[in-house]
Amino acid sequence: MSASKTTLMQFFHWYYPDGGKLWPEVAEKAESLARLGITNVWLPPAAKGASGGYSVGYDTYDLFDLGEFDQKGSRATKYGDREALEQAVHALKAQGLHVMYDVVFNHKMGADEKERVRVRQVDENDRTQISEEVMEAEAYTRFTFEGRAGRHSEFVWDFRCFSGVDHIENPSGQGIFKLDNDFGEDGWNDEVNGENGNYDYLMGANIEYRNKAVREELKYWARWLMESLPCDGFRLDAVKHIPAWFFKDWLDHVRHEAGRDLLVVAEYWSPDMAALGQYLEQVDNKLMLFDAALHHRFHEASKQGAQYDLRGIFSDTLVGALPAHAVTLVANHDTQPLQSLEAPVEPWFKPLAYALILLREQGVPCVFYPDLYGARYTDKGHDGSDCEIEMPAIAALPGLIQARQRYAHGPQTDYFDDPNCIAFVRAGTAEAPGCVVVLSNGEASGKTIVLGDGHADAVFRDVLGHCQDEVVTDAQGQAVFPVQGGSVSVWVRAVSYTHLRAHETKAN
Repeated sequence: MSASKTTLMQFFHWYYPDGGKLWPEVAEKAESLARLGITNVWLPPAAKGASGGYSVGYDTYDLFDLGEFDQKGSRATKYGDREALEQAVHALKAQGLHVMYDVVFNHKMGADEKERVRVRQVDENDRTQISEEVMEAEAYTRFTFEGRAGRHSEFVWDFRCFSGVDHIENPSGQGIFKLDNDFGEDGWNDEVNGENGNYDYLMGANIEYRNKAVREELKYWARWLMESLPCDGFRLDAVKHIPAWFFKDWLDHVRHEAGRDLLVVAEYWSPDMAALGQYLEQVDNKLMLFDAALHHRFHEASKQGAQYDLRGIFSDTLVGALPAHAVTLVANHDTQPLQSLEAPVEPWFKPLAYALILLREQGVPCVFYPDLYGARYTDKGHDGSDCEIEMPAIAALPGLIQARQRYAHGPQTDYFDDPNCIAFVRAGTAEAPGCVVVLSNGEASGKTIVLGDGHADAVFRDVLGHCQDEVVTDAQGQAVFPVQGGSVSVWVRAVSYTHLRAHETKAN
């Protein structure tokens, strides 16, 4: 099976168990992922977070500590130590898989020391409103990384490296405080999202990109990482809070140092197509973005059932407007239940959603760990009560990933002519077969499709096994291709049919 079609896998979720289990699981599953048809594996933030061995990784403390130094109460990160990380990424490379690292550049947390600073209070609802009154206070803004003792980098972060904080002492205060230093005295960075007036500040000690020393250190970190570990790309966290001009420059530098192209996808979580288009222009189209709008279409469709009009599933989405820059997804660690952007797609609809991202021409799809392996976890609900969540593995997903590599070839024709039953055809190529994909969010149905003389009197089978009977076309290559209610079927010529066996989905 060819694995030439880029297919990402987010190999973690927010509630993945701690105790250093993830890196060994990556190494163990590398072979099966490659066999399944995954091409790129997105790993969680590998650096030490402020909460040490319990950190999911987005509370970045030390970018240069990949589970190597005794800092924040542990040597290893939540996912394992550096040795296990190295084994994991080399196992992926041995299987021909590409390695993508999660980059968290917006903020730092867990400073080692307080500094006496000058701050001004900021209106949280309109960050352009910054008080003229300057207060002297203490803030956690000095990062010395004593556990690392200058290994890999001797750079010390202090208040000049940050533009704002959310906590001060002597006097004590909570909120948003603009730091007065040598950079940006008049306000925040430009080329950021315009929500709340200016969405530069998000959390923690907010990194100041107008400080050249900071920019050079983050470039150096990228060079160091690429020299230390196999690296084929990055996922960039929270980019709508980081000036676009920084990433435009940083990506040029990183790709030049790598000497080759790198797959880079950024999280600019917004359904606003104008904002996404503007951001892509600001970074000279040097990266891809996650299609947040399509994710929300899937969420809505799964909740509304047959009341949802499938004909508009791609309306006002990134993959519909700018497909060359769209990474499509059904779920991620922020949208899973109990998380900040919670908007889960109901399990019954996930096979339909995955068919719409895995089997079409447009977009690069990303598979979420719990959808392939399942997940169970507990946390506090939004009302403070204890909640137990189970995310079942999606039985059809392995077959859909395999079908992407085997059958999703050739020009695409859409049959989006019914609110509850849509279809599309991949015509195939001289070298590779195509398929007919039919989806229903209502009752069992079917779609009349004319494939032409080249498919006259041809026998088709549903590789997912949702429909057991064969379909035979007439002399004009026409037939009704059925689909069960609330389901998806992928029809292929019997001469190219390969039974898509269920992938081993049990997580260790």
